[in-house]
Amino acid sequence: MTVNLANLSGEITTFTTAAVNWAAVALPRFAGAIALLVVGFWLAARAKSATTRLLDGQRHVDPTLRGVIASLVRYSILIVVLVAVLAQIGIQTTSILAALGAVGLAIGLALQGTLSNIAAGMMLLWLRPFRVGDYIDSGSAAGTVKDLGLFATELHSWDGIYQFVPNSELWNKKLINYSRLPTRLNDLAFGVDYADDLDKGLETLLAIAAADNRVLPDPAPIVFVDQLGDSAVVLRLRVWSTSDDYWSVRRALTKAGKDALEAAGLSIPFPQRDLHIKDAPADLIGKAAA
Repeated sequence: MTVNLANLSGEITTFTTAAVNWAAVALPRFAGAIALLVVGFWLAARAKSATTRLLDGQRHVDPTLRGVIASLVRYSILIVVLVAVLAQIGIQTTSILAALGAVGLAIGLALQGTLSNIAAGMMLLWLRPFRVGDYIDSGSAAGTVKDLGLFATELHSWDGIYQFVPNSELWNKKLINYSRLPTRLNDLAFGVDYADDLDKGLETLLAIAAADNRVLPDPAPIVFVDQLGDSAVVLRLRVWSTSDDYWSVRRALTKAGKDALEAAGLSIPFPQRDLHIKDAPADLIGKAAA
């Protein structure tokens, strides 16, 4: 087969010229797009850091919202940067945005769980049933809130366990916030013997409550006979304290109550039963008595 060198040389020249012309136009655009992308990511990171520092100095801004606002600032800048990069390399952003809308719809249908977490996060931020530092319990997760994000909430349990809980788990369930209210009620039960002086026992429990300065005077502590148990009469002591002092007051009064009741001559019986044997053989009764 005969190769026409003249035609081949002309085609090579035409291709080379087209490639050089394309490179002369496209390479500056790509270089500008890369530079714009790098600057955009740097600017987004700096804006997030600056927003965080600014919010940290604002006492009226809740700590729960600071991280979320800083992240929103970063992602907003990144979206603008990506659109500008696409325009820089010559892509029509109108059609891209329309395509992204269709893709976003498909992704949204595939990621309903993730979107529900975002929606739950927004509702938690809006209604704010808890804040950073509160101790909460949803039944499936319990701990101190360390961070509330758009997708999940970070909890640290009392025994040092890290928990990463999806927001939908906290939004769709009953939530108990142990730190929200400033005061809490301690409800303590003490069992005493049926033969003991109940009035003396009640006075003793009131005295130990009055002696603890962490017990709030209003509402005032109350004591009463709660129930007649199988082996003991149950005395109930109810006192109010601040939420921060709840556990320390509970432990202190439990120990002080036992010591004070015993010092006052009352006894705290253990569960016991009386066994009556009816119409039993004499030899069996003799063995039981022995």
